[in-house]
Amino acid sequence: MNFLKQDKTYASVLMALAAVTLIIPFCNLITSADSPLHFSAYSVSLIGKYLCFALLGLSLDMVWGYAGILVLGQGAFFALGGYAMGMYLMRQIGTRGVYGNPELPDFMVFLNWSELPWYWYGFENFGFAMLMVFLAPGILAFVFGWLAFRSRVTGVYLSIITQALTYALLLAFFRNEMGFGGNNGLTDFKDILGFNIQSEAVRSMMLLLTGSSLIGALLLCRWIVGSKLGRVVTAIRDQESRVRFLGYRVELFKLWVFVFAAMLAGLAGALYVPQVGIINPSEFSPLNSLEIVIWVAVGGRGTLYGAIIGAVLVNYAKTVLTGLMPDAWLFCLGGAFILVTLLLPDGIVGLLHRRIKPNLTLNASGEQPA
Repeated sequence: MNFLKQDKTYASVLMALAAVTLIIPFCNLITSADSPLHFSAYSVSLIGKYLCFALLGLSLDMVWGYAGILVLGQGAFFALGGYAMGMYLMRQIGTRGVYGNPELPDFMVFLNWSELPWYWYGFENFGFAMLMVFLAPGILAFVFGWLAFRSRVTGVYLSIITQALTYALLLAFFRNEMGFGGNNGLTDFKDILGFNIQSEAVRSMMLLLTGSSLIGALLLCRWIVGSKLGRVVTAIRDQESRVRFLGYRVELFKLWVFVFAAMLAGLAGALYVPQVGIINPSEFSPLNSLEIVIWVAVGGRGTLYGAIIGAVLVNYAKTVLTGLMPDAWLFCLGGAFILVTLLLPDGIVGLLHRRIKPNLTLNASGEQPA
């Protein structure tokens, strides 16, 4: 934990995350509805969603900011983790569905399915579902990455292929024959681990779990990038040919960080679904993956906490602007990306660092800052 002493920004971000994680659920459950300190169930779910997006942005920063691999399909791994959790939640409905079938979800009964598909087996068990939250995106990333990195596909070509991957999954999951609810997706969840998913206690607990997962992921990622493995990955980003010349198998390091980032995104998706109450193929949309890139760029890639800041700020702006000017949001998003690219190439975090460091240097020399 020495990095917390060396970089005060990490400590500040961790303290802010811990405060949000602990204080907001407490205020929601303990304070009365008319108290100024009370957070409504809607606010709790909204903040929980922001934290899920922050975890998703963190996953992209690992693979883009430190490995230099611009993935335009990170939303696919997020959606796969969400579907794995959604399948567990659907199996918990049982006879409480519209058609009262104890085994088949309502959409399967409506489509005249006679039995549960084999790939739905095991999802009545929470442990199995959580395992698939990591394995489903992890296996896909491993197979895709192994083929791509062995072939030395890099740069814009790799980015386009990852975007094609998520678009292919979007089209596949839209089909009713796939057995994932078609364009309606999975919804109408009742409970999780036997607790009512709509209750304020469960919503607060989900926020607590999401915040704790984000803090743990940030610490783990910071430890990784500071290790020998992280230094090699960063060296590959800066001088891949030199690292290869030194004898390192570059494709294996790329594959590792790619799979790790995919599994983090899957965890974010699994935490997201119980809080929003639905998962459908729109989560595979290439536009969603492009938004994730904008979050990281706005916050500042290659910093980890920049991705968290960017994800929260951009999604808060989206919440506000889509309420005020729904048709203008995409223009604002594109404009923000252009401005950041031209004026703030290091993002908000880079701007803050440039403003803070000169003042620290002047103060250390005994001079007064202008």
